[in-house]
Amino acid sequence: MESKRQQKFAGLLQEELAAVFQKEGAAYLPNTLVTITKVRVSPDLAVAKVYLSFLNTNNTTLSVNTVNSHAGEIRYKLGSRIRHQARVVPTLTFFVDDTNEYTEHMDKIFDKIARERKDTETENDDASSEI
Repeated sequence: MESKRQQKFAGLLQEELAAVFQKEGAAYLPNTLVTITKVRVSPDLAVAKVYLSFLNTNNTTLSVNTVNSHAGEIRYKLGSRIRHQARVVPTLTFFVDDTNEYTEHMDKIFDKIARERKDTETENDDASSEI
């Protein structure tokens, strides 16, 4: 469970990182839209896990590795934006946020279950009408 302090700091980081990616994200990933979906901060506020979602990219693993290779530059730019609001600029680690893919997968499973249930009900109705 995150403390209020961690949540507030994570919100600040999310806003400022979004501004950094909006302004200079094309330098790291041209023709790709990057969305910061979630930020998790350690209790000492020294480490931040940043979850990203990508649009217009075929290989999300390559994209997140590219962003991670530029983590130092991104951290420096973030530091210049939050220098008056935070004592320490956290170390940034970027991850792919796959909740959309997971949600789509679960929707497909539920649709399959619903179709199977409908098919078995139809078969049961046909069998009972023959009796």
